[in-house]
Amino acid sequence: MKIVFIEGPGKRDTIKKYLGPEYLVYPTKGHIRDLPAKSFAIDIDHGYEPTYEIIPEKKALVEDLKKRAQKADAIYLATDPDREGEAIAWHLATILGLDKNALVRTAFNEISKKAIQASISDPKPINYDLVNAQQGRRVLDRIMGYKLSPLLSQKIHGKLSAGRVQSVTLKLVVDREKAIQSFVPVEYWNVIAELKKEKQKFKADLIQYKDKKLEIPNKETVDKILVEIENAEYKVSEVKRQVTYSKPPAPYITSSLQQDALSKLKMTLNSYTKCVQSLYEGVMIQGEGKTALVTYIRTDSTRVSLDAQFSAKEYILNNYGEQYAPKKFNEYSTKENAQDAHEAIRPINLKYTPEYLNGKIEDQYLRLYTMIFKRFIASQMSYAQYDSLTVDVLANDYKFRASGKALIFDGYTKVLKNQDDEKNGINIPDLVENEIVIKDKIVTEQKFTRPPSRFTESTLIKEMEVQGIGRPATYAATIMTLFNRNYIKTEKKALIPTELGIQVTEYLEEYFKNVMDIKFTAEMEKQLDDVELGKVKWQDIVDNFYKDFSKQLDLASHQAGIILQKSEPIPSDIKCDKCGAMMVYRDGKFGKFLACSNFPQCKNTKNINSVKFDIKETGVCPKCGGVVEAKYSKRGKLFFGCTNYPKCDYMSWDLPIGEKCPKCNSNLFKKFNKNGTTTILCNNKGCTYVKD
Repeated sequence: MKIVFIEGPGKRDTIKKYLGPEYLVYPTKGHIRDLPAKSFAIDIDHGYEPTYEIIPEKKALVEDLKKRAQKADAIYLATDPDREGEAIAWHLATILGLDKNALVRTAFNEISKKAIQASISDPKPINYDLVNAQQGRRVLDRIMGYKLSPLLSQKIHGKLSAGRVQSVTLKLVVDREKAIQSFVPVEYWNVIAELKKEKQKFKADLIQYKDKKLEIPNKETVDKILVEIENAEYKVSEVKRQVTYSKPPAPYITSSLQQDALSKLKMTLNSYTKCVQSLYEGVMIQGEGKTALVTYIRTDSTRVSLDAQFSAKEYILNNYGEQYAPKKFNEYSTKENAQDAHEAIRPINLKYTPEYLNGKIEDQYLRLYTMIFKRFIASQMSYAQYDSLTVDVLANDYKFRASGKALIFDGYTKVLKNQDDEKNGINIPDLVENEIVIKDKIVTEQKFTRPPSRFTESTLIKEMEVQGIGRPATYAATIMTLFNRNYIKTEKKALIPTELGIQVTEYLEEYFKNVMDIKFTAEMEKQLDDVELGKVKWQDIVDNFYKDFSKQLDLASHQAGIILQKSEPIPSDIKCDKCGAMMVYRDGKFGKFLACSNFPQCKNTKNINSVKFDIKETGVCPKCGGVVEAKYSKRGKLFFGCTNYPKCDYMSWDLPIGEKCPKCNSNLFKKFNKNGTTTILCNNKGCTYVKD
């Protein structure tokens, strides 16, 4: 009997059907040995040597696997093909007393008959660089977590936790929220010329003045421009027509698949994680049994095997034609320090098309698999081609630009529809340089800059990837930890830090600047990656970190704990829309907010900005002379808009009252303050007039 040790029981049946009856497939159900939960177990004075123990709930399992291993004719350690998998293989080898250089390690990027049999027939020794890379992370995380978490609990309250990746990820969410709360909208204007040649009209945007990028901050600047171009001749200064190309997106890696599953398929992190794991380990296909459909799901490499590329080319030729298959295979760059041990996420066998599987597997699996399948096929297809046209028109010293593009050849978009293609099109007449066009009219648009958006689970994963925080296998787990610790919550799918999350972040920022420094954390991640390449010892990285960390820890431990100052609630005249009780103003980290006075029976709260004050006053539109009235944005924020919309798109955060400033002759506005008072002031930034 030969025994094959794997990690998850979910893939046991899939693997067993590709091996003969002489093989026993035995799952360890993850790690079997680790640092003890109730002691530090890191010898700081002797090279940060860790002390491992068998996980208590795994002791019976370990005794069973020892007995089975003693009777085995051959042992194969087929744990996952990553750092964690290599570490589990090493722990297994240690427990079983295997020789350090024994040829027992088998790893496969996909659960297919070909890959498994090839791996079993050519076992390798354990890769100790990979093991050390995992050990370095584990020791570093233990030091930070074991030392910081009790300190947080002592200085703030309760059972709190901190971590190398967890804490800086929380900082991203907190910093974004602070940026939103402190955001001040900035006014800007667009000027669009509606031009025509004979009967054909087209639009051009004002972009430059005397070859310099033009920014239009207010109505006064707009009026000045309109005067200067009122009687101008509109002459075509440049016509640029060219064929442009759009390259297919790379096949999925862990982060990009997570992002698309969450944003496009509207999956939660939890449901996505379970679904993609099943696609890798195997799902039940009617009439065929349990079958693995995709390659290994924890990867940041875009590399694809040559066999897979040839299979994709054959599929493309058979289904779309020769013009859709490029002469050379597409290549994609992989980010620096990516782990290139295995491929991008792709289908294992192109026989299993989404159409073939429709009705044969569960719908949730089919939706995610379809996205992976289409992305892989598209990545191996020809570029899309566009006829692009750009026309510049001069009016005195002002340059207007019109542009458009039309699809010539769809290429990969045959499989992956490009939403922009539906909006594209060249609605510009045939023009030549120095040709005169007719001005039909000039349209102006008042705009205001918008605050940054709150993170969603998808965009937070993207930000973690961009910043170099964590690794593909840890993104989802890190975010779930923040939820479990009550550091963040969701509101309409947006991530918002809780009061506790803000307190923890601000405390760590004050006393542990390196821990909370995003660049420092990313650089440490790169250094830990170098351990895998054999360039550096993990002990040196930990030592360099611990020297400063221990000093910061000593300083913080001697400081007083956080005292939360809570002011008395102030009554409001606003009723709770959930229970009917009156709401009160309370103080929060971002200022005052409304809370139900019936707390804790009713836990309803409101942002003050979302409260719809009963404003019946109307104003005069400075743009068209129409009536301006109070409106509310989707987020419940008060603004004032013209009732002639959509013919007139004027909007403002304050109410234009139709009067002029006695100092500068600009428009006067009424500002509605949060405390219920109003102020009449001038909207000209250079004017300080406020009406008494």
